[in-house]
Amino acid sequence: MQIGLTRVDFMFEFRKIQRTPTGTFFICLPRPWAEQQGLKKGNLMALKETTDGQLLLNPKHQTESIPKSTSLNAGPLLKRDIIGRYLLGFDIISIKAKERVDFDIRTAVKSTTSSLVGLEIVEENYSQIVLQCLLEPSSFPPEKILCRNYAIVAGMSKDIVNAFIHGDLQLAKSVAARDIESNRLYFLLVRILRTVIQNPSLSEKLGVSPIECLDYRLAANLIEGMGDASVRIAAKVLELNGAKPNENLGKLFLDLQAICYKSHENALKAFLAKDVVLAENVRGAQIGIETKSAAIENLAKGTLLDSISQVIAVVSLLRQIYENSVDLADLVA
Repeated sequence: MQIGLTRVDFMFEFRKIQRTPTGTFFICLPRPWAEQQGLKKGNLMALKETTDGQLLLNPKHQTESIPKSTSLNAGPLLKRDIIGRYLLGFDIISIKAKERVDFDIRTAVKSTTSSLVGLEIVEENYSQIVLQCLLEPSSFPPEKILCRNYAIVAGMSKDIVNAFIHGDLQLAKSVAARDIESNRLYFLLVRILRTVIQNPSLSEKLGVSPIECLDYRLAANLIEGMGDASVRIAAKVLELNGAKPNENLGKLFLDLQAICYKSHENALKAFLAKDVVLAENVRGAQIGIETKSAAIENLAKGTLLDSISQVIAVVSLLRQIYENSVDLADLVA
């Protein structure tokens, strides 16, 4: 818990600093809070100064943290409910059925847990399944998770253009499959960020402030959007069923992809390093994106009557990847 000085925006209280005759400064703790924490005369209180000068008080520094628990009734939105509780930071999720846990419920639970990092089935009986998240949040710095997810998404964005220009159906399916791991990392990052916001000590340990958590969440969402765009391009490749653009059109697509790739690569570097100049370079690539996109559309209209809609759709999705890169770079302040 943090001790503040005002009550204007954050429900802080005014407390006058007092001083003993020997020169020791002290401040009285709010009585309701002290009683709620079970504090008594002589109890030890852990104090820690944060990097920005705030003072954290921990009355339970000698006790283990209590896992957050929740329960769910198995219903039609069970998968969504499990993911929601996971993202909210619950450690134990109990799933109960009205009569018995049938095959469909077990299948839904197992498929959902496989998509969430660290969530395991620890108990299972006739009418209940208990899930527990076995992660230690301090072992997962947000920057590391974000970079890992970006590496997957960047590979997807590069491979899907190659799949498109070569009509490679297997590569397109591979790109779509990789989105599952990207989603796992995205959910993990959201969980960690929410946990950090609620735990000042963890925020200090990981070196991530609540404001930075917001930026990380936005960055993660933008990178996730890039991956989703690559999956939609994969769907277009499968629709074409092996058909591919001619050599000239393929070269233009490679040029467009190269600009997009460099843009989101620079955007992430700028975000992590808070490099304003590099962030501006991302926005400066707009002219190249416009030029290559127009060239592809003009050439496609004259040569591809059957697949013109897919070609234009792929161009639009690549532009979306670039726009997400610009938004990511704009997080640099």
